Formats: sequence, C-alpha cells, structure tokens
Amino acid sequence: MTTDELRETTHMALDTLRANKLRSGLTILGIVIGVMTVITISSIINGLNANVSGLVESMGTNVLWVFRFPVIGVRPTTEMLTRKQLTYDDAMAMKDLPHIVAVSPSLRYQNFQFNAGNVTVKYGQHKVESTSLEGDTAATTDVYDLSLIAGRFFTQQDQDRSANVTVLGYDTARELFTTEDPIGKDVNIEGMSFTVVGVLDKRKSVFGGGKNPEDNFAFFPITTFHKLHPEQLDYWISAKFDDQKNKTLVEDEVRELLRRRRKVRNDAEDNFSIFGSDSITRLWTEITGGLFLLMFGLSAVGLLVGGVGVMNIMLVSVTERTREIGVRKAIGATKRTILTQFTLEAVVLCALGGVIGVSAGAIVTLTVHALFTAIPAYLSAVWVVVAFVCSCAIGLVFGIYPAWKAANLDPIDALRYE
Repeated sequence: MTTDELRETTHMALDTLRANKLRSGLTILGIVIGVMTVITISSIINGLNANVSGLVESMGTNVLWVFRFPVIGVRPTTEMLTRKQLTYDDAMAMKDLPHIVAVSPSLRYQNFQFNAGNVTVKYGQHKVESTSLEGDTAATTDVYDLSLIAGRFFTQQDQDRSANVTVLGYDTARELFTTEDPIGKDVNIEGMSFTVVGVLDKRKSVFGGGKNPEDNFAFFPITTFHKLHPEQLDYWISAKFDDQKNKTLVEDEVRELLRRRRKVRNDAEDNFSIFGSDSITRLWTEITGGLFLLMFGLSAVGLLVGGVGVMNIMLVSVTERTREIGVRKAIGATKRTILTQFTLEAVVLCALGGVIGVSAGAIVTLTVHALFTAIPAYLSAVWVVVAFVCSCAIGLVFGIYPAWKAANLDPIDALRYE
C-alpha cells in the first residue's frame, strides 16, 4: 500500500469514528481504564523507587550492619530472639580488620514494635513526646555522612567524659524551639539536663509526606546514654569498609572474627547476622514485584474488555457497511486494501483510547503528587510508551478478524445483500 493510500485509509477510519462518537467512546472505555491503571500505578512505583534509592544512598552503600538477628524482611524466630547480644568490644575488635575504615556501635531506647519512641523531651513550656533515644560513638560521623543544620556532632572528648550533651533530630528541635536557636540550650530528658550541641537535617524516607519517626530522636555519646539506660546492652554495629568490590571479603572477615569471639562451633550456624543496604533494595524489589503483578492484572482485564468491545463493534461495522465494501470491491479495491482499512480503524480506535488513558493517568498522577505528599508519583516515559503500544497492539489483535471478514466478502453478494 502506498503512502497516499495509507493516508486516505487513515482519514476514512477517522471519519468513521467521528460519525459514531458515542459508540466509539463506549467501545474504548476498557482501553482507557486499562491504560490509566498502568500509568497511575507505574508512576507511584516509580516515585517510591526513587525514594528508596535515595534512602539507600543516604545509609551508605559501603556500610555493613551487624546485629544478633536479621531485621530487614525477616520475622525473627524464638532462637534468634534469645541469642547472646553483641558487645562494645566486638565492635572495637572489628576496627583492626584490614578493609574496615570505621566502626560505630550504637544502642537505642524505643518501642521497637511500633518503631517509635516513648520518651518526652522538655524545654521550658514546650515538650515533644514519643522521642527515641540513641547512644553513639564519635566515629558515627566517619561511618555515615550526617548532615547537620546547626551546631556539631559530639566528639571523642564528650564521649570520654560522659558529657551531658545531645544532638536532636530535625522534628524534635523544631517543635521544642520553633524559631529559637537551640544550640547551647538545655533540655530535660527523663529527669536529667542535657545541652544541645547540634541539630540533624531531615532524614530521607520512602514516603515523602507526614512526619518521619527518624526525625524525632535525641542522640548522646554512648557513655552518656549508659547513664540514662544502663540496662540497654543490645548493640547494633555499623562498619564502613573501603571499597564496594571488597564487600564479600569484608563480610567473611567479620563473620570469622565474630564466630571466634562468640565461640561458635565449626558445624553450627552463625548466631548473628550481617547485612547491608542492599537488603532494603531486595525487600523493596519483592514488594514492587507484587505491585507490578497487581498492575498487570488490573490493566489486563481492562484491555481485554476493551479488546472484546472493539472486536464486537468492528463486526457490527462490517455488517452495517456491507454495501460500501461491495462498491469498493466492484471498482477495484483489493482484499489487502479492505483488510488494511478495517484493521487500521481498530488500531486507531484503540490508539485513541491509549491517548485518553495516558492523559487521564497523567492527570491522576499530578493530582496524587499534589494532594498526597506521602505518596510520591512521577510519570515514567517508558511506561507511557509501553501503555500506548499495548493499546495499539490490542487494536491490531482484536481487529484482525473483523477486517479479514470484511476483506473476504464477495462484492456481488455484498451488493445483493444490501
């Protein structure tokens, strides 16, 4: 078929659609819903993926975490929960490993079941509830790239003399001091007075809106933390290594060191867990895999319904236009021309549904992004193309049979029928 014939056939297809606006609109409704579903869900997943990537980067790709049981994507068993706790000396022993750059053991006091604190921080008439407490070493700044908006982090000297100093999380400081400068001010925590020496910037989170529990924290030198909660001895160890290519080697060295220190038999399993930020990525991949299946199922139903509707309407169209087909064949139109015309009509019909679906999905994405800041949503160009191509493919697949039926009508019989 020449370019002119293709252009003429396309115009004829569009004229037919314009002549039956209501029928065409109802026919492509399933296509619109299916494509809109693909665009909306893929945009939300795209936004969440970007937030997860940012969160992982902020935690450090060259950092290993060591705890007595895994805490990401795994439900601890009774055996895991009763394991011997890691110690401060275990962390200090890791510093001597060849590829370890810095090590920081930390302790937390919070409600781990709800990942929220249960301490009230007071300053004058202001107070902040549900604050979590954490004890760290001065080496924390060597392990993590902490961003402070005011003041400094505590030093080794603060740690050595168990100084009553604290670094507050972003939300904790903002609610306590509002517009007042918090540096040098004293806050009351569990009956003790602590001088604020620094304020951390907002921490990254997967969901952008609302308050992040990680921003409602009070950090202390670990020796100072012991004065508040000497019963807390369940250490979480963060170890930074030199190069990503050495990750497997570093894991093996840490594992061998801890097995020896914790006197684990050669034939026994580890009674501790080593993991990194890639554990978060793997867990998120599993979650988004389920969301992808949901998206595929919902959109497939919509596209299938739309495809069946397109086939049904095209069959009706062939019946209604029997005389037209007969006349065209009588004056020389070939089977290929008729086949192309009706197939193109189905493709154009579904492509129009795809365009409307993409537009509707984009509007929903912008609405979600504007009104629900907790749910990040970013339109993906890749999924726009995929959704549009799928809608055109539906028209091709479901339009072939009606087009074949039209192309194989006998012109004499067609005119006699009319």
